[in-house]
Amino acid sequence: MHPDLDEWLPDPQVRTLHRRSVEADADRLWEAAETVRLRDAPALGPAVRWRIPGTSSDVSFRDLFRQYPFTVIAEGTRWSVSGMCGRIWTLRRDYPRIEGAEDFLAWEEPDTARVLLAHWIERDGPKQNALVSEARIKPVDGRARFRIRALWAIVGHFEPLIDAEALRIATRRAERA
Repeated sequence: MHPDLDEWLPDPQVRTLHRRSVEADADRLWEAAETVRLRDAPALGPAVRWRIPGTSSDVSFRDLFRQYPFTVIAEGTRWSVSGMCGRIWTLRRDYPRIEGAEDFLAWEEPDTARVLLAHWIERDGPKQNALVSEARIKPVDGRARFRIRALWAIVGHFEPLIDAEALRIATRRAERA
């Protein structure tokens, strides 16, 4: 099962989707994904720390998405959806605290955006499972839309690292377990 992301953030301005398949049990793959730390991803980890100042390289991606500036919106067996809101184009860590799905859905502060990050396991053949990662960014207004376009021109270059590093690391760990 995977989450219906349109329930939380339909029609995003930016949407990325990555998946990596492996011959591994779904639980083992999910457990492996939960162990990947920022320090394990030599390009993506520093990019995340640059965008979210003060973040430790020892934190797992899983824990990162469970703590400020993120909040867990929903989760289930082998899937999780986290979100954050604010002026994501600044380097200041001045994101508002949101406390869950209700705060996320109600967010409408002008000149800000909502960001949704989802991860889940999908069956991908008789013996394979896929680790899937989807990100969505939706501006609240036209000014935020312009700022996201400018931000994405810079940080969008790091987006392929999600598949190249984080998902690759998780699937390799699952294969070895």
